[in-house]
Amino acid sequence: MSLYTQRGVSAQKEEVHAAIEKLDQGLYPHAFCKMYPDFLGGDDKFINITHADGAGTKSILAYLYWKETGDISVWNGIAQDAVAMNLDDLLCVGIYDNLLFSSTIDRNKIIINGDVIKEVINGTQAFFDTLKQYGVQIHYLGGETADVGDVVRTIAVNGTMTARWPKSKVITNEKIKAGNVIVGFSSAGKAVYETEYNSGLGSNGLTSARHDVLAKYYAEKYPETFENKLPNEVVYIGKEKMTDTLEIDGEKISIGKLLLSPTRTYAPLMKQVLDKYFDTIYGVIHCSGGGQTKCMKYLPTTLKIVKDNMLPVPPIFDLIQKNSGSDDKEMYQVFNMGQRLEIFTDEATAPSLIEEATKLGIDAQVIGHVEASDKNELHIKTPKGWINY
Repeated sequence: MSLYTQRGVSAQKEEVHAAIEKLDQGLYPHAFCKMYPDFLGGDDKFINITHADGAGTKSILAYLYWKETGDISVWNGIAQDAVAMNLDDLLCVGIYDNLLFSSTIDRNKIIINGDVIKEVINGTQAFFDTLKQYGVQIHYLGGETADVGDVVRTIAVNGTMTARWPKSKVITNEKIKAGNVIVGFSSAGKAVYETEYNSGLGSNGLTSARHDVLAKYYAEKYPETFENKLPNEVVYIGKEKMTDTLEIDGEKISIGKLLLSPTRTYAPLMKQVLDKYFDTIYGVIHCSGGGQTKCMKYLPTTLKIVKDNMLPVPPIFDLIQKNSGSDDKEMYQVFNMGQRLEIFTDEATAPSLIEEATKLGIDAQVIGHVEASDKNELHIKTPKGWINY
């Protein structure tokens, strides 16, 4: 049993998928998000979509960092995480503008004060203001803040995003086929719309990242940050403190900052890509839960996916693996490993997509291709060799 499973988390969410298998799969069953008829407008040329997601257990990392350093501004990043995890899923079906957002914050009031709530709410609006400069309009419609200390130990920051979009401009992944190439876009570095280095971690696999990297000190000092029924051998098993540093490109960055890098949104990039190259965008995958195996859930037919030219693995993932001892197979199905967005396209379009990313300070390259197959296969070439799923 993997460490991830022992901690009560599933990378593939098997039980969730089993629970929803009989629900309406929407108009396009292979699309990254469920889309439905235009119930709001009654126009058969449009679709409706409502999507819910959040920052996950990353808020626990923010809590630890805040308590250890007194830096309350870290909660701004959690606001961005909750938005980006919604927004970047919607980007995968072609939606990037005129979105509605409602936040849901559940907190333990005894532990999380009003100043934290203010940071999260103001951070959400500040993120929307930044995106507006790049032509991405998101309307903040408020939400719910609940004091539910009997339910949550610290705080859970989530949100719901809604859109009405033309059917003629949606991406359904039904065009993914043999002969496609896959362009991967880095989740790490510093995009032109980011203020500091981004580790690339995003908001997936944080249960593992937190427990694998951080020292037992945090279990002893902050028992409110983990499920107390977990066996001691899987709780905070690392060697690092939040204030320890890692040198990246000549700059010393704290472990806490690396773990808490706000989830990069690809919205400014996808607006340009979809406006200019929509007709040759055959599929888009957000490598969130499930990491580099995520693409296998959205293939329109049996295909072989070969990822043989992956982007360099950012230091944060090497740090996690060194502390946890996890093998490559687990790492690549829990974490994005440095590339959280994949676009399936043709060889002629790929250079243009890479150029658009470069303009925004995002590393990108052709990381793989699609082959015909009589079964679904995924082969990934890592620095240590091939792994197969």
